[in-house]
Amino acid sequence: MPDRELFIGIMSGTSADGVDVVLVDLSGPAPVQLASHYQAFPPELRHRILRLQSSAVDELHQGALVSVELARTYAECANALLADAGVSATKVRAIGCHGQTVRHRPDAGYTLQLGNGALLAELTGICVVCDMRSRDIAAGGQGAPLVPAFHSAVFSDARRHRVIANIGGIANVTDLATAGAVRGFDTGPGNVLLDAWAEQHLGTPHDEGGRWASSGRIVPRLLQTLLDHSFFARSPPKSTGREEFNFDWLQSKVTGSDRPADVQATLVELTAASIAQAVRAYCPGAEEIYVCGGGAHNAALMGALGRNLENLALDTTDRLGISADWVEASAFAWLAQRALSGQPGNLPAVTGARGLRVLGAIYPA
Repeated sequence: MPDRELFIGIMSGTSADGVDVVLVDLSGPAPVQLASHYQAFPPELRHRILRLQSSAVDELHQGALVSVELARTYAECANALLADAGVSATKVRAIGCHGQTVRHRPDAGYTLQLGNGALLAELTGICVVCDMRSRDIAAGGQGAPLVPAFHSAVFSDARRHRVIANIGGIANVTDLATAGAVRGFDTGPGNVLLDAWAEQHLGTPHDEGGRWASSGRIVPRLLQTLLDHSFFARSPPKSTGREEFNFDWLQSKVTGSDRPADVQATLVELTAASIAQAVRAYCPGAEEIYVCGGGAHNAALMGALGRNLENLALDTTDRLGISADWVEASAFAWLAQRALSGQPGNLPAVTGARGLRVLGAIYPA
């Protein structure tokens, strides 16, 4: 039996709701999840993260302070995970840390994820691999999505044409055809607008289970206005973020005459319709679609996705052996393993980079 290859994956996504941490054994052909941990961001930290999404006074200093606080939060989560699992830090080869995206501008040649990998390594005593998107952008790519390489490694089936839909703050799809290159790209907003609208009108971080959205009705006029965004007409490779899909943009499209619950129902349909539009256009012949990320828990969204893609079998990645909640964190643990072994982590057909690249900055323990 091979020795265990233990890695920690840390993910905090565009929704900026909290931290997903997973301990996985990557010694075999498929990752084995040994433990997981979730910790919500304190409201003040979440507010400071969201404030950094746009220019402000003294933002360099504020960004550095948030980066330090994030590293301390990540370390607290990683140490709690190991304590719960009864595993010593010395047994873990590395932490793969995505960091918190505050700007994603591949058009300008950069992406920015806060997290202070050096401090995280210092606080945990574990090697840290972070800043995984920058090398792909340096090679002319979008730097996102990076998870399709992991999806291909663990979810491909030579007999079935699958699509993996990762619905976090931003949604992306991975096309796992039975032959040919793996493709993947961002499709548009996932939960980011849903969460922002719920927070504004319900005072909660999100619409639990999509229940509020289920009480509303789709507003066709508003839906078409939202779908007219130029991003949806762009061809892959493509990626997006809060720079394009944010609360201010949404507010500019809402007339004020629609019930808030109807707007929420329309936003659910926007996410589902944009994913379905992408699958029909760029994943011809797909037979199955598996959802991961927070969107997998939104019953209204899953129902809308099923209606929009009624010819595809729909399920979550739980059916394929990895919980929908932990796919992304596991992916960054896997990318850390790739980096330490000098293997590429990107897929040029997905990101548009000039070639395969080893991803990540490495901070030894």
